[in-house]
Amino acid sequence: MINIAITHIASNLNQFLRHQYELDEDIVVVSNLTEQDGSASTDVNNKLTISLANVQKESTYTTNYPVRQSESNFKPSSPYSLHLNLYFMLAANFGGNSYSEGLKLLSSAANYFQSHAVFDHQSSPELDKGIEKLVVDIENLSIHDLSSLWGVLSGKYLPSVFYRLRMICMDSSTISGRVHKLREPVSDLKGQR
Repeated sequence: MINIAITHIASNLNQFLRHQYELDEDIVVVSNLTEQDGSASTDVNNKLTISLANVQKESTYTTNYPVRQSESNFKPSSPYSLHLNLYFMLAANFGGNSYSEGLKLLSSAANYFQSHAVFDHQSSPELDKGIEKLVVDIENLSIHDLSSLWGVLSGKYLPSVFYRLRMICMDSSTISGRVHKLREPVSDLKGQR
């Protein structure tokens, strides 16, 4: 569900920006800014990049309360449901003469998420059936937190906006398989203190 949620908002943002600026190709990519070996990713140059920064369990939500399905009825939440918040960075990876263009696109993206903060099946019919609703909120970071985050993401700062994508619900019905617990090796501890 994490990949589906992030891909969904990236796709909708791409659609908006392609229409607004009459672009021939996607301008938003879901990617790390750096490869695993530390080298710069080449497919993110002159793009707006969405990078997953953190996943947290929603602590204010308890599964003992019913979830509103519509105005007239309630749908009980599964006792095995897990509600997640996804934190992502939207960064403008534009350099040189294109830097200003990156700022323009970042501003348009921020305006888009401000006016399209909720993705549900009514406003976004192509939203995966396993996701009831996505809510995009801008998050403020202190300079210290921002510096730490950029140190983790790539080591270099890019113009960016930090967002929280709220309420990704995962429950036992979304589990497609199980991984068996590995046996721990048995050791003979006789005679050892």
